[in-house]
Amino acid sequence: MKSQGKTDFISRDIAGLLGFRGSGSRLTTIAKLLTVVCLGMGTQGMRATASGAPAGDSAEKSCGPPNYCARTDRRVEPYPKTPPALGAAGSVITDPNFGSRIVRATDARTDPSGRSFHTPASSEQNSWNKDSTKFYVGMTGGNTVLFDFSPTTLAVRQVEVLNLGWKGEPQFSYAQPNLLYGTTDKPAEFQQYDVVTRKTTKVHDVSSCVKLDAADHAYDISVNADDSRFMAVIGPQQDKNYLVYLYDRDKGCRWYNTQTGEVGGQWGPKGTVSAPYRFGIHNARISKRGDFVVIGGGSNGPRGPVVWEVGSLNASQCSISPPDSCGGHHAIGYDHMVNPSGRSDPLDILIRPLNKLGSTSPLVPQLPPAAAWMDKHFSWNNADPQDSAPVCFSAYRRDGPKTVGTPLPVERPWDNEILCVQVDGRGSNLWRIAHTFSTATNGFWSTPRGNISPDGRFYMFTSDWEDELGTDPKTKGYRTDVFIVELR
Repeated sequence: MKSQGKTDFISRDIAGLLGFRGSGSRLTTIAKLLTVVCLGMGTQGMRATASGAPAGDSAEKSCGPPNYCARTDRRVEPYPKTPPALGAAGSVITDPNFGSRIVRATDARTDPSGRSFHTPASSEQNSWNKDSTKFYVGMTGGNTVLFDFSPTTLAVRQVEVLNLGWKGEPQFSYAQPNLLYGTTDKPAEFQQYDVVTRKTTKVHDVSSCVKLDAADHAYDISVNADDSRFMAVIGPQQDKNYLVYLYDRDKGCRWYNTQTGEVGGQWGPKGTVSAPYRFGIHNARISKRGDFVVIGGGSNGPRGPVVWEVGSLNASQCSISPPDSCGGHHAIGYDHMVNPSGRSDPLDILIRPLNKLGSTSPLVPQLPPAAAWMDKHFSWNNADPQDSAPVCFSAYRRDGPKTVGTPLPVERPWDNEILCVQVDGRGSNLWRIAHTFSTATNGFWSTPRGNISPDGRFYMFTSDWEDELGTDPKTKGYRTDVFIVELR
């Protein structure tokens, strides 16, 4: 009878909280039914995550791309007094503030001489294979190292140091899990490497279409989503390169000389581009549908990328000034581009169609005042044909501490964090994944550039872990390693 009285007391409380008014058996019956439901759910069932999804088994099954259950609040989240203690490569920790699992992919023993490791120079590069079972990292001195990865256990295993004679960083195929693409020098070729059979095959010889100078090299391999179109930048060096070169498996070659404005090749209209810009190329990427190339100019180029519609002579500048506001690093999907506006706030992020550059939509509304400027590298390897998958990036400040193990500065939410931003227009979530623990003060390679896996489940990034990883025997500076955080 005491138990029954307790239930009646709880029932009346729940009925009152939910707005039921009245007395008698009808109220009692409603209240008891509500009590049974609420008590049956239990504490775990009643708890909700920061993004509003229910916790427990159902949440575990639903947390993941494209809808993450990571925090979306705007609470300032200082770094812990000391960074989490790390084990050897392969060890897993949990971010103490955001709860994400992080696996250390490399350490000083991964290379016999103890050199540092890092993610690709560009977050636009696809360093993951299609199903997140393989990835590659760079090493001090220029080597590329291939790894196996278990998406279930997060186990990491080094496979081989790639010795393919390729120029620059390779790209995994978005369509086939075993293929890695790159470019060679002299002769300049597109090649593919099967990471299982370890067989290299020529895809296309550039000299069959254009005559190159002795000093020319092929850089920046970029392949669209179905492996039908390949792109490389050709020239003597970054910022002085002059040729955007495309190869279509069915149609053949096509090229755009950015120093003369001339377009030629085996398909599409030939002539001079509509834009007046003449410049050297800093970098370039092909869209995942293969219809556009976004070209970053060197110091003598236009202020903002030039977008070339490859089946035409149309080339348009995306200016850094309003209304385009095309500042900072960017990422390209099938038909859209995401970039920071370059205006008053570093997290004023925009999305725009590549065929209408001035038509922008903001992704992060009602931003609080920025305390310090942050740099960002965007990754959209997980883009779908509708360009609705989140874009992920690491936001980092350059005013980090100079003493080992000192917390990174945080003055507002998102400082020195790994983040994913919703782009599908159904909401404005900015998912907070993890802290980077990278000072970003030990040169370019210490910045926490990140690359998302094509299935949207993992994000690989570089960190010096607040300078607690030791020193690099080659550079004599603080070492960096590669880490992988699970996206849920």
